[in-house]
Amino acid sequence: MPIEIDRERFVATMNEQAEIGATDGGGLHRLALSDEDKQIRDWFATQMKSEGLEITVDEFGNMFGYREGTDPDADTVLVGSHLDSQPYGGIYDGAMGVVAALELVRTLNDEGIETERPVEIVNWTNEEGSRFQPAMQGSGVWAGSHDIDKEHAKTDANGDIFEEELERIGYKGETSAEPQRGYDSYLELHIEQGPYLEENDTDVGIVTGIVGFTWGAITFHGEADHSGPTPMHYRSDALVAAADVISQIRRIPGTLGERTVGTTGYIDAQPNSINTIPEEVTFTWGFRDPDTDVIEEARTRILAEAEWAAEREGVDWDYEDRMWADPVHFADRCVDAVARAAEQLNYNGMRIFSGAGHDATHTHKVMDTGMVFSVSENGKSHTEEEYTSWSDCYAAANTLANAAFELTTEP
Repeated sequence: MPIEIDRERFVATMNEQAEIGATDGGGLHRLALSDEDKQIRDWFATQMKSEGLEITVDEFGNMFGYREGTDPDADTVLVGSHLDSQPYGGIYDGAMGVVAALELVRTLNDEGIETERPVEIVNWTNEEGSRFQPAMQGSGVWAGSHDIDKEHAKTDANGDIFEEELERIGYKGETSAEPQRGYDSYLELHIEQGPYLEENDTDVGIVTGIVGFTWGAITFHGEADHSGPTPMHYRSDALVAAADVISQIRRIPGTLGERTVGTTGYIDAQPNSINTIPEEVTFTWGFRDPDTDVIEEARTRILAEAEWAAEREGVDWDYEDRMWADPVHFADRCVDAVARAAEQLNYNGMRIFSGAGHDATHTHKVMDTGMVFSVSENGKSHTEEEYTSWSDCYAAANTLANAAFELTTEP
């Protein structure tokens, strides 16, 4: 028989966490290592303590809550997500995965269920990457993808240093930021952040993998001058070159693949005056696709576009690679566990490839990994308008709980 989490308690806990960093628009502004992040971490620690979990905080701020299994030699099943948010983001992104993991433990405790494998829940540090880059920073350090000293030294837009901010909020732990025990598997619940589940009238998503992506920034260096007396053929306009390349970031995906997407999410023009020709413009590229070759082709083509634009406008240019992630394909046993859980609960499940990056991108290097998606209404996320009905939240959380429970008893 499947286990069943307490719907009323799950919804109440979701609403409770959403009060920390709440915005007037009904969303969340809970950036990594902010005062609000400290508050939600304190709250999470209290919840874990009340369930009798052994709490560990590592030197990168990742928070773990450990529940013993009956087999002292068995590897652990890890479940969780992240509690930081985008600037003025939604209340579900990341947080629902942590609350669902907590609810799994609560349900096991309520029913007096002892699992063969230990269960551990986690809140990863700075998944969003909005204040400090890159995204999925805490899980990346833990899994060995990033050097901890380099990541500790990262700064935000105000010049605040990551390590100092981690110490300021009291969450630089003493435990080494690496796996402290053997891990069998990792499951993560997340909202889809796209329209496919809703379009297909599906209850839950059975995630088979995560797209890879490339992030970077291009800067054009022109010459500032008066916007009135300077003839057009005298100008070295950095913004014109940038505009040409940005338009190609929009167009290139349509020539590559069905799931290829491209975005310019940041642009800075200097001196940013209506009466001055732009001297320097920096903007970002972001391309995603399930195929590594497609991602590399998109990056190569946008850098070629930048070179041509610089030549046309008579400006200099340079670029910076900011992040690269290969596509991830999840372990069949974890994907199948999610599929069986959905079937046992009579939910209509759909296999789907994630279009967004998640901490599972890094955990799969350490252990077998899988994910559950909930429906995202209109596919909206990273906005206060992000919405998932409580019925869809509950279906996904129940699926996660049963898939994880299966993995705790699997030989």
